[in-house]
Amino acid sequence: MSSIPQTQKAVVVEDVGGPEVLQYRTDYTVAQPGEGQVLVKNAVAGINYIDTYFRTGLYPSAKPEVLGREAAGTVVALGPNTEQYNLQVGDRVLWLGNAGYAEYSAVPAAKTVKLPDSVSYETAVASFMSGLTVLALTRETYEVKPGDWVLVHAAAGGAGFLMTQVLKKLGAKVIGTAGGPEKVELVKSLGADHVIDYRSEQGKDWVSTVMSLTEGKGVDVVYDSVGKDTWEGSLAVVKRKGTIVWFGNSSGPIPPLPLNKLSPKCVKVARPTLFGYIATREEFESYSRDLFELLTSGALNVHIHGFHSLAEVAQAHRDLEGRKTCGKLLIRLD
Repeated sequence: MSSIPQTQKAVVVEDVGGPEVLQYRTDYTVAQPGEGQVLVKNAVAGINYIDTYFRTGLYPSAKPEVLGREAAGTVVALGPNTEQYNLQVGDRVLWLGNAGYAEYSAVPAAKTVKLPDSVSYETAVASFMSGLTVLALTRETYEVKPGDWVLVHAAAGGAGFLMTQVLKKLGAKVIGTAGGPEKVELVKSLGADHVIDYRSEQGKDWVSTVMSLTEGKGVDVVYDSVGKDTWEGSLAVVKRKGTIVWFGNSSGPIPPLPLNKLSPKCVKVARPTLFGYIATREEFESYSRDLFELLTSGALNVHIHGFHSLAEVAQAHRDLEGRKTCGKLLIRLD
């Protein structure tokens, strides 16, 4: 590891709080890869809404820590017992793990995959965590079928942007919600059948609009990554024997849910996480291959809102929480 520096640039969180707790450092120690790990020199890292949950303490985690759940770059060192993953120094890779807001990350080899030459680092990170999530939610959490009515909240976000495309590919009838004319037009361009601007006067009563569009029946499934602000409405618009997939908390966590509230319409509620669907190496590789095929075939497009340096990560969090972004925010590290 003589060619690898001892210190690096990174963004460190020592205590929970707002974006101001994100400390840009130039003297952060470069970790050596431990058991089952590889060390990756990151070229591009992703900024995801889940990062804000760890920063604020909504999701507990040990501090100090470096945030960032995904990045792409080059393997520069191998830890013990990584042979079975067929990874070599010099490989272009994409990984899921921790500590992506840094120049170097020691990450699990089991959650690191070789990146096809035809997929750029930028495209890969803009689609990886969100794309795997979307594929799992639409295949396993609720298996979307042709003709299903589907409501997607935050359809212009990192996951919503990809989900809308996947749902249309599956033959669903998609209703998206988004905030503001620019986001509405973006979601329309993805093929959504109807897009509701929840910031408009008419869009504030989006529950009535959804029920009208579905002729009073409601939707087969709601994909809700917003949480608190949309939860009661999601319960109202899901059809009898329908499903609500709650997979995010961008407006805050949902209130306590009395189970008898689900009884009148026999509603099912799921609270999935991506890592529950990619726990094995086989599952991880299978979903990754499927995502790469969608990207290389042109069946799935990404939308990058913008790039930031490590020194600008705090502003990126402000923009993300202020709902000022469409698609994905990335950190450029090379």
